[in-house]
Amino acid sequence: MRGFLHRLAASTPGRTGIRTGLRWKLSAAIALVGALVAVALSLVVHNAARVSMLDNARDLADDRVLIAQRNYELSGRLNFPNAQIDDPELPAELRKKVEDGRRATYVSERADGVTDIWAAVPLKDGHVISLHSGFTDRSSDILKDLDQALVIGSIAVVLGGSALGVLIGGQLSRRLRKAAAAANQVAKGESEVRVRDAIGGVVRDETDDLASAVDAMADALRQRLEAERRVTADIAHELRTPVTGLLTAAELLPPGRPTELVLDRAKAMRTLVEDVLEVARLDSASERAELQDIMLGDFVTRRVAAKDPDVDVRVVHESEVTTDPRRLERVLFNLLANAARHGRPPIEVSVEGRVIRVRDHGPGFPGDLLAEGPSRFRTGSADRAGRGHGLGLTIAAGQARVLGARLTFRNVRPAGAPEHVPAEGAVAVLWLPEHAPTNTGSYPILPDRPAQGVS
Repeated sequence: MRGFLHRLAASTPGRTGIRTGLRWKLSAAIALVGALVAVALSLVVHNAARVSMLDNARDLADDRVLIAQRNYELSGRLNFPNAQIDDPELPAELRKKVEDGRRATYVSERADGVTDIWAAVPLKDGHVISLHSGFTDRSSDILKDLDQALVIGSIAVVLGGSALGVLIGGQLSRRLRKAAAAANQVAKGESEVRVRDAIGGVVRDETDDLASAVDAMADALRQRLEAERRVTADIAHELRTPVTGLLTAAELLPPGRPTELVLDRAKAMRTLVEDVLEVARLDSASERAELQDIMLGDFVTRRVAAKDPDVDVRVVHESEVTTDPRRLERVLFNLLANAARHGRPPIEVSVEGRVIRVRDHGPGFPGDLLAEGPSRFRTGSADRAGRGHGLGLTIAAGQARVLGARLTFRNVRPAGAPEHVPAEGAVAVLWLPEHAPTNTGSYPILPDRPAQGVS
């Protein structure tokens, strides 16, 4: 289950693709909608104002042509400005309506965009009196001012909508980022972190529902992990006594090949039980380091020489560190045992300052271990599997966490070699902290990202 949490936390930031902030998406959406609405309203207002002005101009022309008709019929003379009798330029549509005995107005557009307004009325003698005028400059100026105001208003709406989108989206984005950061902390084993408390705020929205759901899921997973840990610890503890009795009884058997086989399997079972108990203690996050000041290079040289004299130890740079020697020795021996079991000689150990490297010349670590870190009862691919229970590196990583250290795993490949080229060895690197650990838990540290090659 913990592996699932780590995989979930590690896989999310690794996705490829274009990444944009929520605030900018909201801002762009609001700005786009605001621009569309502003353009539509501007067109409607412009057309409505123009139609209204044209209607007023036609009414005015109609009134004027009536006055010109009355004056002409009273005086017999055409004395009204711009009035003409039987104007040859009179539009055909307007002439047809007037010939039917109707008073009418007509609006036409020239090729240069100038609007002409016509008004005509039939006379008693069969002639037609008409007036021709254009769209006044005052009306054109009013439309231009209106268009300018509409453009300014549209820009203000777009800018205001964008600012509102940034404000709303920024607040929501901050809450989601806080929730993501808290969820990552939970995935790393910080059980006291609550996503709902991390996002804060008094406004209840969907982010609160999401945070509550994540908290509930984390609680359920934590309870399940704790139940599994307790069951594992109880089973291992109950097995310790009978396994010890079995080993004692096996030592009393008469010498011979069968006795050797029984002793070998009994010792293997005892080792497995002890490893399972140690993993359960590390999972409980209750282990604490007992610190001492040691010279790291000298410590590693002496411990490795006592464990396996054939392993080459090289001290590049000596350094004094504050750590727990017993736990550091456990990590070192587990890394050496893993290299001896799954790799090939020569096995090399180097110490440089606070960094310890253990390298073998075998087929390298499996891809799952590089991507997700060590996992109990999983030894990886076939070229490094078949022996062991996958607890050695799990315990090493857990003890490293208690020390406040960082344990990473890499494969050695020729520079620029593609992935399908077999590895030339595996390297485990233990990075001891600069300062002594003060409040460390015991969840295993996983590598930040898969790495190929040695830095």
